[in-house]
Amino acid sequence: MMTKEDVTMMILSAKKTAGLTWEDIAEKIDMSPVFTHSASMGMNAFPEEKAALLVAALGLPQEAASVLNEAPTKVWEQAVPTDPCIYRFYEIVGVYGPTLKALIEEKFGTGIMSAIDFDMSVTKVPHEKGDRVKLEMSGKFLAYNSW
Repeated sequence: MMTKEDVTMMILSAKKTAGLTWEDIAEKIDMSPVFTHSASMGMNAFPEEKAALLVAALGLPQEAASVLNEAPTKVWEQAVPTDPCIYRFYEIVGVYGPTLKALIEEKFGTGIMSAIDFDMSVTKVPHEKGDRVKLEMSGKFLAYNSW
């Protein structure tokens, strides 16, 4: 029986062999590069038709499509990652998390930004002091229920 980890390794191998970027793969299945990567890593589930397109585009075994369509487990292996890029995101949330929460609550009320009904993009922005990474996130606001 094939696991999500098995399929992730197959995707990474096929991507490398074909010399594709995540944007190339996402374009082939008409999805965002962010979601394509996340679902390929097992952190989200591909819709059935997108899983089939990915399997065909990368020449993976048919069985991989049903694995890609399974619900994710979203398990992290470390409390705080040691990878410098990923660690910086933890640092950003640690420093600006309370600020973002306060500003969201001022504008929307008490609640959260959904990470389920969610869009994100990563853009390279030229800058005289060095290229910038521009992250855009858009999540549906979910108010807390009051009983």
